[in-house]
Amino acid sequence: MNKIIIKGAREHNLKNIDLELPRDKLIVISGLSGSGKSSLAFDTIFAEGQRRYVESLSAYARQFLGRMDKPDVDYLEGLSPAISIEQKTTSKNPRSTVGTITEIYDYLRLLFARIGKPICPNDGTEIKEQSVDQILDAVLSLPEGQKLMIL
Repeated sequence: MNKIIIKGAREHNLKNIDLELPRDKLIVISGLSGSGKSSLAFDTIFAEGQRRYVESLSAYARQFLGRMDKPDVDYLEGLSPAISIEQKTTSKNPRSTVGTITEIYDYLRLLFARIGKPICPNDGTEIKEQSVDQILDAVLSLPEGQKLMIL
């Protein structure tokens, strides 16, 4: 599925709208105040994505989350689990990112540290762990006067 299909969305200010949105693209929803931007983004798309995700959890996990109502829409297809970030964030740090605000940054760091494979930018080979003796042998095998960078 390469698009999100919405048919008959009537949440808040939306008046039975139909639209298709491309997946894996940056989408901007703009319009006048009261035109239904937040109703579409948060109350329809996000709410249904979150509701479907919660439905996929075990009954035990769902009991702690409470019941989530289905948005007023006839048909919605192509959604993935969704997160939402408040427009008025409490972070005063100008260096905050989506990753740090949602706290997913630390998990992504762990994921890439555990399953990632470092690649040499010069020749594209995988960088493997080396012992102190292997590093010493490699350095001592360089010609005299050869420049070397130690990180």
